[in-house]
Amino acid sequence: MVQIAWLIKSHFRIALCQNVGQSHWRRNEHSRKAPIISNRSTINRRWLPLNALRAFEAVGQHLSFTGGASALSVSQSAMSRHVGGLEDLLGKQLFVRDASRLSLTPAGEELLPVISKCLDRLEQTMNSIRDDEVTGRSFRLHVPPSLLQQLFLPMLRDFRAEHPDIRLDVSSAHVTGLPPTDFDMAIAYDRPNVDDRVTDLLWMVRVAPLCSAETAKASIGKSLEQFLCSQEFLHLKLDGEPRELLWTAYLRQSGLTMTTNGGLAFDTTIAAAQYAMTANGVFLGDVDMFAQEIADGRLVMPYDAVIEDGYGYYLKLHADDLADPAISMFRSWLINRFGALRPERRPDAQG
Repeated sequence: MVQIAWLIKSHFRIALCQNVGQSHWRRNEHSRKAPIISNRSTINRRWLPLNALRAFEAVGQHLSFTGGASALSVSQSAMSRHVGGLEDLLGKQLFVRDASRLSLTPAGEELLPVISKCLDRLEQTMNSIRDDEVTGRSFRLHVPPSLLQQLFLPMLRDFRAEHPDIRLDVSSAHVTGLPPTDFDMAIAYDRPNVDDRVTDLLWMVRVAPLCSAETAKASIGKSLEQFLCSQEFLHLKLDGEPRELLWTAYLRQSGLTMTTNGGLAFDTTIAAAQYAMTANGVFLGDVDMFAQEIADGRLVMPYDAVIEDGYGYYLKLHADDLADPAISMFRSWLINRFGALRPERRPDAQG
């Protein structure tokens, strides 16, 4: 069955080939002059350069004119002309071109995800209409890896059982903040911040020192400060932050003074937890997220020293995406599920 995506690309290829062969690429008295749009004029739908936008999207995805041309089965020179024309229209460079690599300018970084999202939505909708799958919908969701493994996978199973017609593409490649790739929805591990996205707090993190039962034996008869001074710190690395940030903030908030240098650093909390279960070391873990591991003894919370460190998991999406019934429904479903989950997870200190 011929796919809509193939038809779009084929139409683009034919249009480019016709453009290359026809005389309107050359200035002569018989050519039909294309409308001239001033850089200061508002760009409206009548003059949207669709071929140029598709060309820019392909080059931007591959960061290569050769790769973009190959993806759309057109010549590299045609791609270059279309991207150059789009840059002329916008009055801004979209790519930084040098001898060794191609990279996006700030304007290109702003434009690329918008074009990709629009083309993806168009492709999905046209395929759904053609295949009589109007109720079917797929969208892209990003979930940080620790949240995905500890809490989200069971939720995902339940959602699939309730809504089998909605297709989810789930990624978990990014740990802190928003992922660099554009998604329909993203759950971000971060502190509260203000941007142009709709933001919902799903899960506020409550942390305490966690370790294995064997390591916890060293806490008997000791204060929290004495215990921590004798242990190896296990750190969680946050993008663009010092490796000791979370432990330093925790100790300061708890009124403790000690150095947190040394120890091991991990990309994810789940990795730190798995290490702590089988070796020495203490990590700052979300006591609600790891409630099951604490309940069955795989992890121990030696002291009742739980704090909120300001971090949480926030659902973020663009406001205009709320017009999509599937996205709006999934957002409400997630908020309700996370809201109902926390009262069941209240572990006690086991020291």
